[in-house]
Amino acid sequence: MTDRYRIYGSELSPYSCKVRAWFRYKGVAHDWLPRTRENDGDFQKLAKLPLIPLVVSPEGEVMQDSTPIIDALEPKFPLPPIHPEEAAAQAASAILEEYGDEWANKWMFHYRWSREVDQLSAAERIAAGRLGFSGPALEEAVKQIQARMVPRLSYVGSSAETAPFIERSYRDALMLLETHLANRDYLFGGRPAFADFGLGAQLYQCATDPTANGILGSLAPRTRAWAVRMQEPKASGPFEPWSALAPTLVPLFREEVAARFLPWSRANADALGAGAPRFTVKLGPHDFSQVPQKYHARSLEMLMSRLAPLLGQSGVRTMLEQTACAAWLG
Repeated sequence: MTDRYRIYGSELSPYSCKVRAWFRYKGVAHDWLPRTRENDGDFQKLAKLPLIPLVVSPEGEVMQDSTPIIDALEPKFPLPPIHPEEAAAQAASAILEEYGDEWANKWMFHYRWSREVDQLSAAERIAAGRLGFSGPALEEAVKQIQARMVPRLSYVGSSAETAPFIERSYRDALMLLETHLANRDYLFGGRPAFADFGLGAQLYQCATDPTANGILGSLAPRTRAWAVRMQEPKASGPFEPWSALAPTLVPLFREEVAARFLPWSRANADALGAGAPRFTVKLGPHDFSQVPQKYHARSLEMLMSRLAPLLGQSGVRTMLEQTACAAWLG
């Protein structure tokens, strides 16, 4: 038996990089195992689902899915903490973590697979890195990956009709984050919170793709630096109280989380409950249409369960009203 954890992941997987960042921040001994053809047999023996990241504990326990992995390990490694003690800030961090995992992923996946320059960049990294191709075989592998991944844009709701809306959301969020991060290292102050790991991992991936990175670097250089820093996060100070965070964080909640993400999230859950093959939700003046995402309905339930014990604590309902999230989560 070893005292080290094993993480099967990929540099191109935001959820893998999210979990790896948590391990690095906590100082938990681990081995990072990029999933390749060479270790695919080991992965298949361990995996219940064909998904990364996959974490194996020193005792042999297998864990998958980034948020449940962190939830399972946080009680074992509580220091340094990733959840602010103040209930209002803790609840806000939980909501932003979910926003990062489920909405910011739309930006990342859309930009990575919508334009040929980005498709080729990502496909070549997958073919050369995970699959180990080189020479003439690399070019053919790139074409095959490109052909397989581009149709999957519909899974995140990216289409010719929704593309302008997704790209507007990306730009709007970056400008709001840039203002918020003007005088702080992390979203909730001088140390990374739960939210930083979820949202930071998606934007770190954006920083590796040509088009998304160009926008990120030009519109929000501080935000880009934060996303990169979140791959080796280190505490530089305490968490800030919600009262100090609210002036610049409330606009992100109101314009993005409450106006776009949560209405979409609820419509997605309702569509699944009704057995609808597709749903359309009005987000401001825009209609957003896609196939329902089964996993997100479950993750929304997880968020509601996470918030439930916090709702009666001081300042939480005020925060939800301030951020316009009360109608969806209160």
